[in-house]
Formats: sequence, structure tokens, C-alpha cells
Amino acid sequence: MTTFENVGPASDIAKGTSLQVEVDGVEIAVVHADDDNFYAVRDECSHASVALSEGEVDGCTLECWLHGSRFDLRTGEPSGPPAIDPVAVYPVEIRDGDIYVSTTPSNGVEP
Repeated sequence: MTTFENVGPASDIAKGTSLQVEVDGVEIAVVHADDDNFYAVRDECSHASVALSEGEVDGCTLECWLHGSRFDLRTGEPSGPPAIDPVAVYPVEIRDGDIYVSTTPSNGVEP
């Protein structure tokens, strides 16, 4: 059974921004994307081990601030080098104005 944890109010994350949270000891970037949906990905670039939550949101991608790789927030796949490996993606639910993030990656990538 998939467990979801409350990580805070949706109103805390403005559209086009992200916030680092910790769920079960894993750092996760929760993103309010330009499509007005919320996404959650492992908050570590698969190329350089830096926080993705510090990067820019563009559409449904999150850019690594260090080398510019972009990760699709829906799949975790990088759009191009230098990153070649995907990041873990976690299911998100909005309940009564709060963001809940699953503790199990939906794309099979281990955190």
C-alpha cells in the first residue's frame, strides 16, 4: 500500500517555484509547475548531486542550476546532457489545500 505524507499547504509554493521537503529521510523537490499542477522529484541531480529545488521551473521541467540539465517533472527523464539518468518521481495529491507526497517513486527509480 502506498503511503502519502503531508508536506504542507499548497499555498506555500507559488506557481513556477519549488520547495525542498523531506519524506522518510529522502529530500524531495515539490514543484508548482507552469501547468498549475504539483509534482515531486528526488531533490538531487542524477549528474552532479546538487539540489534540483534550487533550479528554475520551465513548463513541466526543472533545471539543474549547476550544469543546465532539465528533468521532466512527470517522468524524471533528463532532456539532455550532461545528465543521462532519470531522477525518482513521486505521486502527489492535493487534499483540503495541503500537499501530500507518496513515499514510493512512481517511475521505478530508487531514491
